[in-house]
Amino acid sequence: MDVVKSKSDIKRVKTYIFGLDENLQGGVPEGHAVLVNGRSGTMKSSISFNILYNEALAGTNSLYLTLEQSAPSLLNHMVNMDFDLSKVNLVIAEDISKISQALKQPKSSKKGTIILADLGPIRKKVRDTKFSAGTDWLSAIKNVIDTASSAAKCRLFVLDSLSALYALSRFEDPRQKLFYTFDFLRSRGLTSFLVSESPFDKNRLTEYGVEEYLADGILHLEMTERYRKVTREISVPKMRATDCNLDIFTLEYRNRKFNALYGGKTPVV
Repeated sequence: MDVVKSKSDIKRVKTYIFGLDENLQGGVPEGHAVLVNGRSGTMKSSISFNILYNEALAGTNSLYLTLEQSAPSLLNHMVNMDFDLSKVNLVIAEDISKISQALKQPKSSKKGTIILADLGPIRKKVRDTKFSAGTDWLSAIKNVIDTASSAAKCRLFVLDSLSALYALSRFEDPRQKLFYTFDFLRSRGLTSFLVSESPFDKNRLTEYGVEEYLADGILHLEMTERYRKVTREISVPKMRATDCNLDIFTLEYRNRKFNALYGGKTPVV
């Protein structure tokens, strides 16, 4: 990562959450590794896909790696949210060896590509990697990232999710292993969004309690009960190289877009 001469030289990736980017000096700095953190149902995956989708509309290539939810399930959910997938080049990768071949197929030059890698089928088909109880899944995932990035020159990456990775891989020394994971992503020049489940312990944001220190930024999502109604909320407790608003915003999805509203205020219901 190069040192900039002025803060105006910091390039940013929008979150495409209207009302939030304006409070992040325009978005997430390029090359950052950001946690998209929250409990189940807070729309972590939807927000992450939304970023890749809107960037693809502008011609940017990206990789979405799902470890638990199947590719059809994720895409059906996006279609139900009125995402028009015909507006982007979508490559569903169930075999690493065929990613390069799939990307060679004719595509619209105006569209960016989203490579949706579903690790479930991948682990059954990749011959060069032995998947067993003692497998280093992290190395396998890095292989997927390098293969997709070299073939499509991806600039954005989503891992969905860290919690699933923990269930698959051994993290005897989580701080060291996560340090090298974050460092790997930065070394590839990727702006990364790592979906992370919040534990039930409200004193911690993450599984091991070190992820928030190693990450460059955190998009934290909550669901709050008010007057017999559940409200989704979003905040940015951390974003390096950014003067960010620390207010808690109400998160809404309406008319095919995410909105952050009522910063610092309780919404009227």
